[in-house]
Amino acid sequence: MDAVEALAERAQERGARLAVAESLTCGLLASTIGRGASAQEWFAGGVVCYALDVKERLLGLEPGTDPCSPQCAEQLARGVRRLIVADIAVSVTGVGGPDPSDGHPPGTVYVGWADDTGTGHRALALDTDDPGEVLEASVEAALDVFLDRLA
Repeated sequence: MDAVEALAERAQERGARLAVAESLTCGLLASTIGRGASAQEWFAGGVVCYALDVKERLLGLEPGTDPCSPQCAEQLARGVRRLIVADIAVSVTGVGGPDPSDGHPPGTVYVGWADDTGTGHRALALDTDDPGEVLEASVEAALDVFLDRLA
């Protein structure tokens, strides 16, 4: 069973409503989740927000927060969970490459989560500057975080 099938199964079993906030992955996470069985029943949706002002206005990112940080990932997850009214929200932010951004090397990724127990994050230091590889690994990590939260 792949991660999306497992996520669909667990979300339906638990009656959980899921949401995503994407910066780095630009919608790839939502489109991946959307192929899960009966996604319309458990995947509430997401927000793709690349620009800092959109993150601040729409999801409540505190001005001055480093967009490639654990704090940003957690705030985005908390904001989209509130906005969409979800049980569990996951966010993805970081540097896809091929070049560094704001002092962070390519492959620096933070996957945030928010649920009724609070917020947290998982840091990834991917050993690649290939944007496609960074995005794929980031989506896989986000799916793993959802599965962990639903365990």
